[in-house]
Amino acid sequence: MNEWMLKVHFLFSPQVLLLACAEDLECVPGFQQKVFYIEQPSEFTEDQPVLNLEFDDCKGNNKLNFEVSNPDFKVERDGSLVALKNISEAVRALFVHARSEHAEDMAEILIVGANEKHGALKEIFKIEGNLGIPRQKRAILATPILIPENQRPPFPRSVGKVISSEGTEGAKFRLSGKGVDQDPKGIFRINEISGDVSVTRTLDREAIANYELEVEVTDISGKTIDGPVRLDISVIDQNDNRPMFKEGPYVGHVMEGSPTGTTVMRMTAFDADDSSTDNALLRYNILKQTPTKPSPNMFYIDPEKGDIVTVVSPVLLDRETMETPKYELVIEAKDMGGLDVGLTGTATATILIDDKNDHPPEFTKKEFQATVKEGVTGVIVNLTVGDRDDPTTGAWRAVYTIINGNPGQSFEIHTNPQTNEGMLSVVKPLDYEISAFHTLLIKVENEDPLIPDIAYGPSSTATVQITVEDVNEGPVFHPNPMTVTKPENIPIGSVVLTVNATDPDTLQHQTIRYSVYKDPAGWLEINPTNGTIGTTAILDRESPYVQNNIYTALFLAIDSGNPPATGTGTLHITLEDVNDNVPSLYPTLAKVCDDAKDLRVVVLGASDKDLHPNTDPFKFELSKQSGPEKLWRITKLNNTHAQIILLQNLKKANYNIPISVTDSGKPPLTNNTELKLQVCSCKKSKMDCSATDALHISMTLILLSLFSIFCKSFP
Repeated sequence: MNEWMLKVHFLFSPQVLLLACAEDLECVPGFQQKVFYIEQPSEFTEDQPVLNLEFDDCKGNNKLNFEVSNPDFKVERDGSLVALKNISEAVRALFVHARSEHAEDMAEILIVGANEKHGALKEIFKIEGNLGIPRQKRAILATPILIPENQRPPFPRSVGKVISSEGTEGAKFRLSGKGVDQDPKGIFRINEISGDVSVTRTLDREAIANYELEVEVTDISGKTIDGPVRLDISVIDQNDNRPMFKEGPYVGHVMEGSPTGTTVMRMTAFDADDSSTDNALLRYNILKQTPTKPSPNMFYIDPEKGDIVTVVSPVLLDRETMETPKYELVIEAKDMGGLDVGLTGTATATILIDDKNDHPPEFTKKEFQATVKEGVTGVIVNLTVGDRDDPTTGAWRAVYTIINGNPGQSFEIHTNPQTNEGMLSVVKPLDYEISAFHTLLIKVENEDPLIPDIAYGPSSTATVQITVEDVNEGPVFHPNPMTVTKPENIPIGSVVLTVNATDPDTLQHQTIRYSVYKDPAGWLEINPTNGTIGTTAILDRESPYVQNNIYTALFLAIDSGNPPATGTGTLHITLEDVNDNVPSLYPTLAKVCDDAKDLRVVVLGASDKDLHPNTDPFKFELSKQSGPEKLWRITKLNNTHAQIILLQNLKKANYNIPISVTDSGKPPLTNNTELKLQVCSCKKSKMDCSATDALHISMTLILLSLFSIFCKSFP
């Protein structure tokens, strides 16, 4: 095999960069230059040569024929590549296949923009990864195809061509992939014989921008003999989508008095067209501003970024002098870099001028008047202020403070949230006799602090003159409530207490009379002149009107005013216990069987309404028994219980047992009573007391009573 020396020459011109390969000694069949680089012109002109291709089979080029991958181009017999029509669309690459009687070869033409020239040159030098080895011929040549979107009928139309260097008889091209035999099916098809590729319908780049197909060559039986080779089809974008603002509503805020050039907000539109083309290159513009005062051009929008900024001086950006603090801007986004041919979309931007606290609140007058009756609480006057700031912000809302004249904390002031007025209230009743006039000094501020160059002035303070009106006040008991301790059962007419009531209206010199208001048991009376309270009945600690040893009554003190005023006093009498209640005995009836083996008849208990020590321990005794024989005896069980025991079985009859029970009071009180005992016949656990006219009481009740007493006796 011959040795090759590679000589590389870069021949630059405005249109063509040639990479030439030459052989040193003899003719090499095929294209003498296999790769060409062409800078993309603004348009390929019909019948005007693009470049010259040199093919030599070294034997005269008999029956030389050229085929071009793009049907819009052809190669003349002399090797001139020409366009068959005026072509303004971008063409990325062309492949030219040449065949004669003695040789065939393939040439590649790369077409790129000016800024891609260096990158394309690098690609040229990557020929098979080694500059010292000639390019291997391709059996199938499938150059990328570019198709504009939105083409109009008729369809199908030819868009490209696939070339095979194999001349196998009966060979056919077969095309497959998404857009052919995969969804969406039937968009592309290929001529089995010629390799012409055609499109069958209008394409939409925004739906599918690229199709990756595969081409292979099959024999007459359908068996693949070459390939598959990838065929890329790219859809060329057209400007068929308007810019859209998708992120609305668009609301921006800017503080009043902001410096010129303050950024308010950013408007961003979206264009579905190819972002790498001018079809999606957007420019922004303000079409309309509402309102137009104080300046028709309050704002500016960066045409490229969409940033809206202020362009007026801070003085004009004064919320309090504006017709309205809200501006609406109609923003236009135009593609094609803003050229007249571009498509447009619009949106409204709302800009709110936010308030800052640059106006202090001011009272509407320097002095306010108020009148209030003594003893009354509540709002007495509303203080009014004016503030030019935004009523929805803390720069408007007022905060009032009493700074002088309120040592007793009798007054408070709060802000009415609806009107911003100061509601001055009396919270502690005023006394005319102590002071008939009050003077308050009040200041008003905002919730938010003022801006640094603004301060509160004299109008932010005001005086309130308050006049207290005298009213006839009811007398007051001292003390109230009144308490006293007395033993129960004191004699009727005894003095309990002398009450004392005074009239607060010291300047009116009124007299006071007394009366009973509430005396539940009717035990008391009061002297109407001097207020002495005496008893009209016996005070009974055990009365249901006494709670926890305390009896409560109410009295009135009435002055001589017109109309008269009344005061109420409460008296609590604590009653000391006296031994004035005899003990009571229970039960008073007992039953026993005439043949009972257990002669313990009944357990007796005693109780006393008095308090200790006037109650237990109780003393139980039997009175003298009649007859020659003693029939029963009594035995003490504990301080409150005793037991009756029969000394023998008795005949069926009724018996009365005399018993005395004495408490421990000083002096002690005794209760003499009788226990009725019924002796009954008992058969088969049934007690029959009918002959004795006794009540039916089961033995079970007696036993339960005994058990209860013994449990209490021995804890």
